[in-house]
Amino acid sequence: VQLVESGGGLVQAGGSLRLSCAASGFTFGSYMMYWYRQAPEKQRELVAFITMAMVPTYSDSVKGRFTISRDNSKNAVYLQLNDLRPEDTAVYYCNAENPVNSAAVYWGQGTQVTVSS
Repeated sequence: VQLVESGGGLVQAGGSLRLSCAASGFTFGSYMMYWYRQAPEKQRELVAFITMAMVPTYSDSVKGRFTISRDNSKNAVYLQLNDLRPEDTAVYYCNAENPVNSAAVYWGQGTQVTVSS
């Protein structure tokens, strides 16, 4: 099983990035997909998730600025980050969870997003 994030980088405030997460080794279409982030010295927090039926949900801190999507034909989930702010600086992690098997939880290695003011 692998989740590989990409697309992070350094961007100025107000800029945009698109994160990608490529999945392999499991039945992607049967999993809820999540994006989390963790800033230095802070707890990991949920950013957004998308159901198998492609219904998205967002944290209040990113609602209206970030968009989560998935492409089951490519076994991939994406996070479009717009209007970035310095407080969005964090390592962003992709997560997969099987809703009928609580033991089936997978994490990627993370991708760094840094927003300069």
